[in-house]
Amino acid sequence: MKMPAVKYQKGEKVMGRWPGSNLYYEVKVLSFDSMSQLYTVIYKDGTELELKEQDIKSAAGFQARSRSRSRSRSPGRRRSRSRSPARTTRRSSSRTAAAVAAAAITDSVPSSRRETRLKDTLEVRPSPLTTAPENNSNNKHETLEEKQKEENNTTTKVYETYLEAEPEKNQARYNLRRRKDDGAAKEVTAKPEQLEVEEAKKAVAPIATLTTQLDFGGKLGAYFWLLFLPAWVLFLIIQVNLEDPSLANFPPPLPPLEAFLDAQALAFVILWIAFQAMLYILPVGKLSEGMPLMSGERLKYRTNGFFAIVVSAVVVAVALHQGLDLTYIHSHFLQLAVATFLIATLLSVYLYVRSRYAPQEQLALGGNSGNVVYDFFKGHELNPRIKDFDLKFFCEMRPGLIGWCLINFAMALAEMKQQNLEAPSNSMILVNLFQLLYVVDGLWNEEAILTTMDLMHDGFGFMLAFGDLVWVPFTYTMQAYYLVRHPNPLSFPALTAIVILKLVGFYIFRKSNSEKNAFRRNPSDPKLSYLKTIPTATGKSLLVSGWWGVIRHPNYLGDLLMALAWSLPCGFSHLLPWYYMIYFIILLVHRDSRDMSECRRKYGSAWDEYCRTVRYRIIPCVY
Repeated sequence: MKMPAVKYQKGEKVMGRWPGSNLYYEVKVLSFDSMSQLYTVIYKDGTELELKEQDIKSAAGFQARSRSRSRSRSPGRRRSRSRSPARTTRRSSSRTAAAVAAAAITDSVPSSRRETRLKDTLEVRPSPLTTAPENNSNNKHETLEEKQKEENNTTTKVYETYLEAEPEKNQARYNLRRRKDDGAAKEVTAKPEQLEVEEAKKAVAPIATLTTQLDFGGKLGAYFWLLFLPAWVLFLIIQVNLEDPSLANFPPPLPPLEAFLDAQALAFVILWIAFQAMLYILPVGKLSEGMPLMSGERLKYRTNGFFAIVVSAVVVAVALHQGLDLTYIHSHFLQLAVATFLIATLLSVYLYVRSRYAPQEQLALGGNSGNVVYDFFKGHELNPRIKDFDLKFFCEMRPGLIGWCLINFAMALAEMKQQNLEAPSNSMILVNLFQLLYVVDGLWNEEAILTTMDLMHDGFGFMLAFGDLVWVPFTYTMQAYYLVRHPNPLSFPALTAIVILKLVGFYIFRKSNSEKNAFRRNPSDPKLSYLKTIPTATGKSLLVSGWWGVIRHPNYLGDLLMALAWSLPCGFSHLLPWYYMIYFIILLVHRDSRDMSECRRKYGSAWDEYCRTVRYRIIPCVY
């Protein structure tokens, strides 16, 4: 049987239709698969796709038709219509943006997957072939009329290109898939260049998008974590407080039910949260802008966390001078944890109820599954606010984080009281100083958290509310809580080695986070011109310089080294004070897997190139 002739040859430059749109871009043919009848082509940005023959046009024929159509429609004929040029331009821009958005959402995407890709559709900004080059003029005296004329001309060219490239109405759906990938499992989400389509973003932003890729074990996992997380915190507190906290004594004896609840402890927690809220709303400190939302809006945040911890320290010092006994925190640690858990649960219920009335463009893409329990756990609304009071940002950085330091200090006082010491032990001092440095650094660089996964992507629900208010202050203080009843003397060489380990970890953590935050906020900053990057089809670049050229998550490596320095002062007699180190390894490996799947979906072949360039994930030459 004679094989059909191949229309486009290897190495030939043609015009390839971009998936999900009516726009054509210059591509180079790499190969042809006779079995699938698909051409493998490469775009100028390096993105490789497989296209059907009907999605490819000859470059010469494409240009000839464009010139012919342009000559047949003279400017005079266009101006003779009833619409003014300005009105025609606006209509053209709207139709072009709407066509791009509609095609991107409906073409070649199975109905079960369309909604899950909406976010990526909004992020890409392709630029048509005939778009005028960007004007980089810095002339401040350029008139508004000249700018408007230039924008109108550019928009008209965009519209004409769209008309020329529009295929037949009855053309079959796309059969496009990324090279070497299963078309049913993955979609193309990258775009080769950038085009502002603000009208399209406004048109599709209000559409509800149901989450189909669920984290943390999905719907059944949400039930599990809702029960397991509070139980684990209670277990740690009860077990570590035993004379012998060995896991061989599991399960620990449960105290009577009345020992879990204490009205004074609840009042103490409420007072502490209210005090931190008061410091947060004071007009002190910088107003920082968050990252752009789906709507293009940037929320403003009052980043005065360092001010808050300084004022908190002064207030605690005054309270101690007035005779306040902070060892109450150690003796009522269980009751304080239960009281905080009740508040976090009530807050989570409030967050979910209010999210049911939130505009759909304000919902979190990862917490909109349609399942009540999962959305309650993961967080349904992205940035819940009471006027300008951002609930997620406040809980993330204030009561739990600063409360962590307060609890550690109280544990140091409790150790002195129980062990009859005139000063805290070296182990207790190291744990307090190391963790205080970590918190103070985070609050000093509070603006950097605005670029993290928690703030940008995760909704605010039980997971973050419980984590911020309960998990952080009542499990991250486990080393200090353990040392109160189980002191561990340190020799001078051991103390020195632990301090060096902490400083190395802190340097890697702070240096890499500073590089990442500066690059995310302004990649074109001249101060960052020395950084090496890999461009992606979304218009963003992947950083492969400095610590980010050594491993993919250098901040995780710094975090792990610091966690090791926090655990070493507790010695090796028991496993429980090492719980934080074990938990943190599991957490960071899970985060790395989430990052990998998200970035591979978002950046496509550029991410594969990045992984080949930066081979190791967290630990150089190991993992």
